[in-house]
Amino acid sequence: MDTPVELIVGLGNPGSKYDRTRHNAGADLVLEFAKSQHVELKQESKFFGDTAKVSIDNRDVRLLIPSTFMNLSGQSIAALAGFYQIPPAAILIVHDELDLSPGTARFKKGGGHGGHNGLRDSIQRLGNSKEFARLRIGIGHPGNAKQVADYVLKKPSPSDQQLISNSIDDALRALPLAISGQWEKAMHELHTA
Repeated sequence: MDTPVELIVGLGNPGSKYDRTRHNAGADLVLEFAKSQHVELKQESKFFGDTAKVSIDNRDVRLLIPSTFMNLSGQSIAALAGFYQIPPAAILIVHDELDLSPGTARFKKGGGHGGHNGLRDSIQRLGNSKEFARLRIGIGHPGNAKQVADYVLKKPSPSDQQLISNSIDDALRALPLAISGQWEKAMHELHTA
């Protein structure tokens, strides 16, 4: 049994102009998960984000959507993790992933930031720890590195949005296994979905 999850973070940018953009796929998943658990995230200024607490199999799990911009996500994560003494290995960060096509979601344990600014800041602020788990929501790639910044801040096409929504649903079904620390099972369930 691996480390159970004590904190699930959904990365995104704050403000209505970024709602449902590709870069907010992580935040979208956490909102859907909160809805499924009948909890509402509330603004918590000392954690620079919106948070909630859910109980899964008699274990408390914190939910967090940073209200900082993406490249400062780590400030929020480090504040909450520090306050509740949650080690990096018990954190799951949900984020958009250019290297996966829409409709694909993948769990990953550890690793680098892969050029993702939210992950880069999180690694740095968690004491250069890369031990946290990731849930990568595929958004596809625009095909040209120069177009990436523009691409991630736009809403996907209706067909891509449907694929992204489907992959979020698949990920939500596998999430309880990951939360309980059953990573092999969680990965098998999601990666064969």
